[in-house]
Amino acid sequence: MADIAALAGVSVSSVSRALAGSPLIPHSVREKITAIAEENGYVVNQAARNLRLQTTRTIGLVLPMGHETGQQVTDPFLLELIGHLSEAVFKRGYDLLMSKNPAPREGWLKDLVQSHRFDAMLVLGQSDQHAQINALADKYPPMVVWGERLSDQTYCSVGVDNIYGGRLATEHLLGRGRTQILFLGPTQVPEVSSRLQGYKLALTEAGAPLRPGQIVEAHFTYDSAYRTVRDLLTSRRKFDAIFCASDVIALAAITALTEGGRKVPDDVAICGFDDVAMAKSMTPPLTTIKQDLRMGAQIMVDLLFQRLGGGKTSSAVIPASLIVRAST
Repeated sequence: MADIAALAGVSVSSVSRALAGSPLIPHSVREKITAIAEENGYVVNQAARNLRLQTTRTIGLVLPMGHETGQQVTDPFLLELIGHLSEAVFKRGYDLLMSKNPAPREGWLKDLVQSHRFDAMLVLGQSDQHAQINALADKYPPMVVWGERLSDQTYCSVGVDNIYGGRLATEHLLGRGRTQILFLGPTQVPEVSSRLQGYKLALTEAGAPLRPGQIVEAHFTYDSAYRTVRDLLTSRRKFDAIFCASDVIALAAITALTEGGRKVPDDVAICGFDDVAMAKSMTPPLTTIKQDLRMGAQIMVDLLFQRLGGGKTSSAVIPASLIVRAST
């Protein structure tokens, strides 16, 4: 910058202001300085500028995967949510830095914040890291979490009404005359635990008490869920419907059932959760509980920038809705 100043016959501060587009520098002088900079291959060191301004112009996107170490970023739900979050962040003039942690250790979240690689943080899912997120919340305000709203949380979260979604799915299956409805999913995940709670409430209200073996543990990954349903078929357990905790699990279930000689929905009705893009193009098209991911992402980013500006925000719960298709 000193070299450009010498060539232009101005001060270093004038070069700095000119290259930043400051109106304090006359237009003709700005053009002259810009031309000299371009001719000599000079570009502003953005990292140095950000360091001086004490900002990175970057938002951290963190995926804690303590519960699902095999889940990939290519999971359709994650892809869609990350896509919507990215667009909302980019519109604010910020970049996105993504960090996936498949085996979180004690203090990992605090260390990530102290790396100063981003100005604020979006967390996708609580996984089994609720306690660590809670511990960080009071000391690090610019953080918003996608997930379930828990009774003891101190952080700001955005997520769907999972209990209501679970009830909607189960009531729909009961309304279709299904009497042996299985629940399939990773029940230790806070969001899934609430979907399970809604499932149980609907069964209780319908006078259909929970039987042993109706709740089946399954991972979010396709291969794992597929094997779980194949094992169900091998065990000859009787069931006429499955409420799956995600659309990926539902896809795996339909594949396993079809290969096992069961017709969907004639023999087994399937309901998923998420309404990702592939749900409508599955065979048969999938009945599912819709999470409006575009709305959720926009709310997350809006709340995050309010908190980044020093504001205080409460958590937000978006509605769940039933999308009925051929799988039921």
